[in-house]
Amino acid sequence: MRYLYFPGCSLRSTGRPYEESTLAVFKTLGIPLEEVHDWNCCGATAYMSIDETQAFALAARNLALAEQQDNSDVVNIVAPCAACFLVLTKTQRYLTQYEDVRRRVNDAIGTAGLHYVGRARVRHPLDVIVNDVGVEAVSKLVKRRLTNLRVASYYGCQIVRPFSTFDHPQYPTTMDTLVGAVGATPVDWPLKTRCCGGSLTGTIQEAGLRLNRALLREAQKRNVDMIVTACPLCQFNLECYQDRINRHWHETIDIPIAFFTQMLGAAFGLSDTDLGVQRLFVTPHYTPAAGKGESVHA
Repeated sequence: MRYLYFPGCSLRSTGRPYEESTLAVFKTLGIPLEEVHDWNCCGATAYMSIDETQAFALAARNLALAEQQDNSDVVNIVAPCAACFLVLTKTQRYLTQYEDVRRRVNDAIGTAGLHYVGRARVRHPLDVIVNDVGVEAVSKLVKRRLTNLRVASYYGCQIVRPFSTFDHPQYPTTMDTLVGAVGATPVDWPLKTRCCGGSLTGTIQEAGLRLNRALLREAQKRNVDMIVTACPLCQFNLECYQDRINRHWHETIDIPIAFFTQMLGAAFGLSDTDLGVQRLFVTPHYTPAAGKGESVHA
């Protein structure tokens, strides 16, 4: 099966370790990713509130480019960024369900010689790894079992809602399944899809910090060794604002926040450089904190 890769803006900037680890893990899994030629920003979620038609056209250009690049009956577009995945999925759904939207958008992108046919299928890396590759195949590639490591999987708002294409909208489990596949312990917690505040940390910071603190405190109560996520903005918020939260509330929160692909790559025996670990503020050592369990077994 052929997979086209849509990196989006974040994975080429603040989410660079997500891209590096995703590409390294997919290579290890034997899945070549071919980048969508001449892709553009998806518009993120904010553009929809400004001009819906232009927002759909901006995102649909990427879908049309992918269809132009791959003549398969179904064109698989892998979009790791949560916002990109949501926007491209929403665009795909609307163009399929609403003829007037499809007509207006095709008229717009038609000025650039493009036309959306409807063969594009937006996929998340979690979906591809769990449902196409399979958990058993993932387990067989593990060279370093992350035994006794307690991991909380944080999905965020956007990859399972409102379009639950591959997992449950309120209680997703694909990431937890992969945590277990590499020998770690998936920690069950109720906030796995609760919002981290998104861009509020840059606009109404007090509100953003409160939302982040709620997630971190709940994870801390459950004695997690690390949190893994599939969203570059979630990773940024949960990792980068811990010091500010500690100062404001006089607390001591020190939890590594990594991308789930970095965890998988570590279990596959890939180097920290390949996985972009050096770009994180808090380096995950993939060993339990003192008093939580034994060291990782090779």
